[in-house]
Amino acid sequence: MLYYLFNYLSEFDIPGARLMSYITFRSGVALMLSLFIATIIGRKIIDRLQLMQVGEIVRNLGLEGQMSKKGTPTMGGVIIIIATLIPCLLLGVLHNIYMILMIVSTLWLGTLGFADDYIKVAHHDKEGLKGKFKIVGQVGLGLIVGLTMYLSPAIVMNENVEIENRASHEVTVIHKSQPVKAPQTTIPFVKNNNFDYTSLTRWMGDNAATGGWIVFILVTIFVVAAVSNGANLTDGLDGLATGTSAIIGVALAIMCYLGSHIVYSSYLNIMYIPGSEELVVFAAAFIGALIGFLWYNSYPAQVFMGDTGSLTIGGIIAVFAILIRKELLIPILCAIFLVENLSVMLQVGYFKYTKRRTGTGRRIFKMTPLHHHFQVQGNSGIDAIIQRPLRAIPESKIVMRFFIVAIFLAAITFVTLKIR
Repeated sequence: MLYYLFNYLSEFDIPGARLMSYITFRSGVALMLSLFIATIIGRKIIDRLQLMQVGEIVRNLGLEGQMSKKGTPTMGGVIIIIATLIPCLLLGVLHNIYMILMIVSTLWLGTLGFADDYIKVAHHDKEGLKGKFKIVGQVGLGLIVGLTMYLSPAIVMNENVEIENRASHEVTVIHKSQPVKAPQTTIPFVKNNNFDYTSLTRWMGDNAATGGWIVFILVTIFVVAAVSNGANLTDGLDGLATGTSAIIGVALAIMCYLGSHIVYSSYLNIMYIPGSEELVVFAAAFIGALIGFLWYNSYPAQVFMGDTGSLTIGGIIAVFAILIRKELLIPILCAIFLVENLSVMLQVGYFKYTKRRTGTGRRIFKMTPLHHHFQVQGNSGIDAIIQRPLRAIPESKIVMRFFIVAIFLAAITFVTLKIR
């Protein structure tokens, strides 16, 4: 809204009115505004949640300090959602298709998570919304994003091409002058790091391009569901999902800015995506909202984000990566979410397998998701293959170490763009 106002005022040569045309200025203001909203309005929302007795339901798993969390206000994810959307509505270009998709994704998964938290609190049901309904909601969002990217004429990319000077052996990267609509993405560790999903459907002949888009949409659905659920599982310790997501958000914001700038994208030899620079404003607001929420969510937490927050931030990260064509970098950048998912799948699968074979179920980890494994004392009485660490690690130290790992993974993700 302010963008359109200042854009109108710039026609009258009013000093300062053209500042809104700079993506860096709007992103900086969005970051500060979201941080302010999350910290100031967040306090009022927490007080309101306490008055409404919207408290966390805690099952006693025998973890140190776990029962002290009982009654802590939950559904605090609304703070993240509000603090993200208000700066975007004020400072964003609201007719930009990328901004529209991110706002829709935030509201879509925010509503899904809110329904889950509401059932838990109102009906005192720890399970909340049934898993099949969550999957339907995530698949629905994946379809919306994938089909919009396929059908919208505003979503295009300029492919990067290497030109080698045979005399000097110097390689120059240029971008094709004509933007194209193609199901292409960035793939790490290869010389030409563009991967076209159409290459998987060449056997379809004249329908290969359509087949490539179908594969892309299926990948989109999988990524949205996987990352959203991964963030949901990671949200088990004070500040863990919030801080990890903020680090991932910073990495995605930088990649988006580089990919939306033709000079920087040429230097990194990645595709140029015109119009995607508006996502930097959204990312800045998202990062500010997470940092502001971390003010109250860090150990010992005064509020939990609940599924309202965890499903939403996971979906935001997934959709953002897909829109900037970096979804195949997610296994590296979001490896913490991936490992948390895998730890649960391996634990459940191995327990069922050993119970069927021997009559007694065995466990790989002391407890899952993985962050709880480090909270449990290792001893011979626990039927887990991995006993390390033998001593339980304090919650705050586990969270800080996960932050360090997240920073390392973000750095590795950038390195993959140059190592080929």
